[in-house]
Amino acid sequence: MRHKVEAVKLKSGAKGLLIDVPDASVMDFSFNFRAGNRFVRDKSVYETAHIMEHLAFGANAVFGSEQEYEAEFTKNGAYHNAYTGRYTMGYIAECADFEWRRILELQRPAIVSPRFNEAELNSERSNVKNELTGYKNSYNRLLWMAMSKAMGEDVLLLDERLKTLANVTLADVREHHRRTHTAKNMRFIIAGKLPAERKAEVMKMLNEWELPSGEYREASVEKLHKVDPDLILRQDAANLTFGLDLSLPRRLSAGEIYVMECLEHILTGTMNSKIFGTARKKGLVYGLYSGAQNSMYGSEWEFGGEVNYDNAEKLFKLISTELGKILAGEVAEADVEVAKMYLLGRHQMSQQTVGAVGGFYMDNYFDQDVVDDYESVPDLIRQVSSETAVELAREFAASQVWGLYGVGSCGKVNFREASSSLQELLKQ
Repeated sequence: MRHKVEAVKLKSGAKGLLIDVPDASVMDFSFNFRAGNRFVRDKSVYETAHIMEHLAFGANAVFGSEQEYEAEFTKNGAYHNAYTGRYTMGYIAECADFEWRRILELQRPAIVSPRFNEAELNSERSNVKNELTGYKNSYNRLLWMAMSKAMGEDVLLLDERLKTLANVTLADVREHHRRTHTAKNMRFIIAGKLPAERKAEVMKMLNEWELPSGEYREASVEKLHKVDPDLILRQDAANLTFGLDLSLPRRLSAGEIYVMECLEHILTGTMNSKIFGTARKKGLVYGLYSGAQNSMYGSEWEFGGEVNYDNAEKLFKLISTELGKILAGEVAEADVEVAKMYLLGRHQMSQQTVGAVGGFYMDNYFDQDVVDDYESVPDLIRQVSSETAVELAREFAASQVWGLYGVGSCGKVNFREASSSLQELLKQ
């Protein structure tokens, strides 16, 4: 969708992007704070941020309860939600263009002046408990959480998080909001029909938000390290769920992201890919994925899937064989050209909604205050080559910061033996 981006700064110090999509019939709002789990007062109340997210649309300075607020917000079909991560807490909303003023104004009391109360706290503490307990049945969550902590990230696992729930008080929630929900700690992206007059009105409304000045909160960074392969034993697991994480202590550039997306397409992207396509043809695995992404201060190249125990060794050998070819420089330029055309097509197809347009800018802007250049994407994709793919893959392998974890009932020794070919490759 055609759009123009303008970086703005409020009088209070908050920063944001206003994205004018001239033909839009909806308005999309995203507000973000450095207020995630890593910014709670201390680990004894680790779930404070998560509980506060659950309370985000409860009682506030205008509405007495979550039910009242929800009824008013959604009456014309508008949508809203909130999320919490390790570093950030965000609030999102989308509405029809005709009611953008009403929806933007309704977001103010929820973000600026919540009225946390004991009854809602008790309800949402129980809901968070249900949520976290449910995650125990998600083997992917279990292995990635455990591997992240083993590699050095300062996080708590599910059982540890559950134990902190009872410690969180109303005073903790209010303190967390007061310390993190400040003007200088806020970033926002608003996308939709934004001609000059409407931009001015949006800025006027946002400048009326009464947030304390505060500061932009920087997070501590841990130095990650390699860990030995390990298995989380679950006797009820009929298959082996596994994840491989190769880490770099730096973020990938915009161009490097597309280098890694080309490798993803070549290795696991389609039924014709080197790993997934071959595995499906041989009947080794039903689903398999890979991909690289930036974290707050680094980047990861991940592989994962679910495989029958009797196929695990064959699948790991296939993964190690194809990764080994890349590290040896055996990347066909023809394969790279096919991947580039795929990415060009997907890029053109991806920006068909206002939310997708805003989402394109979200990660780098909220994490790093960087405004990506949308118009440069086709050129960045065209610049990918077999040489750049090999060079970046080798950098990931040479960092020697990696982990391989699984969830299953096959036993730790069997898991390590089945994955021995992959371990040998990565140790080189």
